Amino acid sequence: MMSTVTIPAVNQLRSELGDFSSIICFKAVVVGAEEALGEKAAAIALISAGRQRGKQLAKQLGLTGQSLSSETLVASLQAALGKEGTRLCIVSKIVESDESITVYCQETICSAGEPEGSPRKLTFTLGAVQGVLEQVTGKRLRGKQIESVLRGSNYDVVEFEFIG
Repeated sequence: MMSTVTIPAVNQLRSELGDFSSIICFKAVVVGAEEALGEKAAAIALISAGRQRGKQLAKQLGLTGQSLSSETLVASLQAALGKEGTRLCIVSKIVESDESITVYCQETICSAGEPEGSPRKLTFTLGAVQGVLEQVTGKRLRGKQIESVLRGSNYDVVEFEFIG
């Protein structure tokens, strides 16, 4: 049985435009950061920013240190990050093992608008999910994208390895 998740009310940040911006503007930030810093440094910065956002989100949702089933965590992330939340991505499935946590995502902001075969990787999205998982598990993780919708997969898949 799926539990329902209540997203805490947050004051709207902008009175007329609301709290959301376009993917086009977000992608411009990513490309601009890559041009200014180089691809690797930009990826590090975007993953770090996402990780901080993920940690903040886990705290807002009261998920820190909770022993949650994969299904409950998926429901929480769908509510917070999906269609009813910030629309960062749809978290479809989470598979846990003793060594890692694998997260299957769809419609990620990082892959949006990219051409088929693009080498673009998840950065901010990977970091956001990592931040949530680190807060929930209380363990440090190292994430890497192992599949991409841009390169033939049905999902953007990220594997998080436990490192501490």
